[in-house]
Amino acid sequence: MLSIPAKHPAVGESESLASYWTFYWAVAAAQLSRWLPRRPSRVLDLSGPQTRYADQVAHAGHTVVEVRDAPRGTPQPRLTRTIVGEASSLGFLSPGSFDAVVAEGRMLSRHLVTENVVAEIARVLRPGGRVLLSVDSLVLGMAILAEQNYWAHLSDVPRSEVMLVPWPDGTITRCFGVEQLRDLLTECDLEVEWIRPRTALSPSTVEHVLKTSPESLPRLVRAELTAPQADEPVGIHLVASAIKKAGRRPSP
Repeated sequence: MLSIPAKHPAVGESESLASYWTFYWAVAAAQLSRWLPRRPSRVLDLSGPQTRYADQVAHAGHTVVEVRDAPRGTPQPRLTRTIVGEASSLGFLSPGSFDAVVAEGRMLSRHLVTENVVAEIARVLRPGGRVLLSVDSLVLGMAILAEQNYWAHLSDVPRSEVMLVPWPDGTITRCFGVEQLRDLLTECDLEVEWIRPRTALSPSTVEHVLKTSPESLPRLVRAELTAPQADEPVGIHLVASAIKKAGRRPSP
């Protein structure tokens, strides 16, 4: 059973496994860089205040509209506009008004009725537009349940269509397997390009390599990005890219 890496976004800021989290965020930045449109585009960022995705997108030359639940406390890049609002209800944005949407930082797992959020994302995307998103995985959810001795809940996992997991800090997140995530995106008229774990390399492996050879970080990130994908990824988070099917009119 997978143990929850310390300094997980949902459980606090321990210094344990610091090298792994340095690696984790380097991989996340590299995945976003590879995914972003090659030409300047209009991008909606829903990832929340705990991430730096909006800044990275703006520094890559894109115009960014960032939706968060509180105003920024730090200066924002010139090409970024911040809107204080609720990411699960994007009625203040016009249909088909964005070339791309970034819903990173596990934001979809924190909104338990994930279908509504994904439907809103699909609505504001233009036909042919793309979304990059991340969610908590079933593997992580099962580890959290096991660490809290919720054995009865664990036995129900194979029969569950929706997996809601209580965390020790009182929050609840929704966890997904690959097929559950694929079905959710497909039902919202999004065509899945790929689904993969954020990182396949284990925290213990990364910690060992970086403690022995700190300069190996770029090589580890490249190895992660080019690693062959298993049928059922085992990472704590899943990352997916999907495209809005062309030829469909945006819903009013």
